[in-house]
Amino acid sequence: MKKLILISVLFAFVLSPVFVLAMDHSKMKDMDHSKMEDMDHDKKKEMEHNTMDHSKMEGMDHSGMAMDGDMVMLGTLVVDGVKASAHVKNVGKAMAKMGMKQTHHLMVNFVSVEKGAPIAKGKVAVKIKNPDESEAKPVKLMGMDGHFGADLVLQEKGVYHLYVGTKLEDGVKRQFHFHTEVK
Repeated sequence: MKKLILISVLFAFVLSPVFVLAMDHSKMKDMDHSKMEDMDHDKKKEMEHNTMDHSKMEGMDHSGMAMDGDMVMLGTLVVDGVKASAHVKNVGKAMAKMGMKQTHHLMVNFVSVEKGAPIAKGKVAVKIKNPDESEAKPVKLMGMDGHFGADLVLQEKGVYHLYVGTKLEDGVKRQFHFHTEVK
């Protein structure tokens, strides 16, 4: 039991920079994203960046992975009135120091398109299709301060397909498909 608590505390410590970087969507519930003309240039560019095709950006490789390998935006998708934004962070070195095999942390935020409000309650899991086309068992994502997250094992080099299945607080089942490349 003490070992589990120690691992949990260390895990929280390792991920604290991730939470600092995560965007707090609770302050955005009244914001109308369709009226970007009222926004200053830098804010407009930042919002466009969050929904654009990252594979065509300079400073990134063809998978959308940032060259520094830190936090990577996987994209934003809308399914049945819910917008999902996913990020992945390489945490392999820190996890290895703790004797754990997980290599990446997946974070997914959900926002009601109609209300503009974050959705923080429900069940979320990810099914991973590995580069060799094999599928891993689904991994449950836990609710974490306005988003859902889980640690994953993405050890092989190649493209991973992440199928995020949800049953959020409205009871509707949805599936979002993201992908990332490990080099």
